[in-house]
Amino acid sequence: MMSYYKETLCIVSFFSCLFITSSIAGPVPNQLENGSQKLIPTQISSRDSKVSLSTTVKGMRERPPSSYSLKMESFNTLMKSIYTDSYQSRPFRVGKYNWTLVVYPKGNKNDNGAGYISLYVVLDNSTLTSPREEVSVDLRFYVFNKKQNKYFTIQDTDVWRFSAIKTMWGFSKVLPLTTFNNTKNGYLYDVDHCEFGVDVIIPTFNEKSELFSVTKSFPNPRFTWFIQGLSTLPNDHLSEEFTIGGKSWNLRIFKNGFGAFEGKNLSLYLNLGPQEVLKTKPYDKVYVRAKLRVPNQSASQSNTVLERPLDNWFSPQTIGWGYADFMPLSDLRDSTKGFVVNDMLVVQVAMEIISSTKYLPS
Repeated sequence: MMSYYKETLCIVSFFSCLFITSSIAGPVPNQLENGSQKLIPTQISSRDSKVSLSTTVKGMRERPPSSYSLKMESFNTLMKSIYTDSYQSRPFRVGKYNWTLVVYPKGNKNDNGAGYISLYVVLDNSTLTSPREEVSVDLRFYVFNKKQNKYFTIQDTDVWRFSAIKTMWGFSKVLPLTTFNNTKNGYLYDVDHCEFGVDVIIPTFNEKSELFSVTKSFPNPRFTWFIQGLSTLPNDHLSEEFTIGGKSWNLRIFKNGFGAFEGKNLSLYLNLGPQEVLKTKPYDKVYVRAKLRVPNQSASQSNTVLERPLDNWFSPQTIGWGYADFMPLSDLRDSTKGFVVNDMLVVQVAMEIISSTKYLPS
């Protein structure tokens, strides 16, 4: 008996809605004890009638609404109703608040929406924690298109601010009725079926953030590596660890070349130092702009430097950047070139930019 009572009550309530004008749709007369009436002001929705077309985004998408969906199988009944200008869904909860989806089948005339489908969301202000509380919300409204099997969506680039005195927001001009009512367009299908929906997203203030910055000036921007006894060293040789820009680095050479350039070229790389790699998290990255150099040591060509640029991101996944073909071995071994003197090779790195990223919380 209890379930039958509820169903009967819902049916009675539904037909009552068809003959009673919604308080959101317009001013509702309320009978006072002395027989006089008072008016409840109409809720105007769309940015207080200041919606800018430049901030409205429209498009089609496959994903259905996530907050609430309203399917109608008797849309024409509402269209032909004289006394009913809107349909209100049951309350649904998003966050700690109750919301209602409101559809104006013939447009909200009080919001300059005549001749359009109008869609709104209403906040139940009794779910606010205080009269001064304000809820910032991202709203996305949906109209299903069966022909394309997608959802027409409309949203604003800015948030909507709900409060105790401003509980209703939305769009008065979602779709022209001439477009919606034409069954060839796919919004109204199976005679008078249609579907509307909404996403109510309450964005939170970012609790995690990062700050990316670069340093272009260093106390000692250059590191010089004097490699003595070059001929006696193994092919793969690593410099001592040095610090520039608050980070540790190494220079690395393959004196006889690396990979496809083995036996042809000197290979030269800049690496993150071992200590830096140990403290670097998997998502950390460092942007570096620098120059790798091999200076000429001969007195007659002391100002000559073979130089190649670096402009790369270093990370735990990519700890080193450089050139496998930095310079031909023929030039390196030619004593007249002056790059190796007394079995010593000089290698440099000159840092120009090093980035840093701060994560909050750390």
